[in-house]
Amino acid sequence: MKKISLGWGVVIGLLLFMAGCTANQTEDPVVVDPTLSPQLQQLQSQLAAFPLASPLSTAEKNSLLFMREEEKLARDLYRQFYQAWGITAFDHIQGSEQTHMDAVWLLLQRYQLNDPASAQPGVFANADLQALYNQLLQQGMQSAIEALRVGALVEEVDIRDLQEQAADVDNADILFIYDNLELGSRNHLRAFTMNLENRGVTYQPQILTPAEYTAIINSPKENGGF
Repeated sequence: MKKISLGWGVVIGLLLFMAGCTANQTEDPVVVDPTLSPQLQQLQSQLAAFPLASPLSTAEKNSLLFMREEEKLARDLYRQFYQAWGITAFDHIQGSEQTHMDAVWLLLQRYQLNDPASAQPGVFANADLQALYNQLLQQGMQSAIEALRVGALVEEVDIRDLQEQAADVDNADILFIYDNLELGSRNHLRAFTMNLENRGVTYQPQILTPAEYTAIINSPKENGGF
């Protein structure tokens, strides 16, 4: 995986990485785990309908490991911000981010990859994500407005990362999860910008182009996803 540039000023750099390759497909041996929550059982059943590609390319492995921790970064930040500022959107969205983490975890289990996500909040195996978390947490703890700005920025980054990684992924099951994660991030971006507008603040996109951002914000909340 290419090194991710996450230097922080007013605008975070784009997260660019990975080149994929096509993997051979074999029959999927997945059996739904009855110990999982009903939601994850349903998602595991959906994944089982896709062909199991083996082996994964190095880029695809790295992509899954990175996305597991990037979703954790969002969840951990939003939990901290909810505790600090009591904004309902952070509570709701951190629950969604947990589901996103779980969805990527199912892929890690499916492809027998070790989980990089620490059980300890705010701790990351990826050094760049650790540095980003520290920077964004410091910014978001300054005020409720700054926390909402961080939330919108995190969702912008997530959307762009998912788009770039999906371009280099061949496996339909991974693309299925990434499509749903991106849908969720678009809804989260709408929620954070609406919360800012309710406080008299107009958010300026930092990662997406103005046209991309406007298209998302001016469209209604999307149904489906997880």
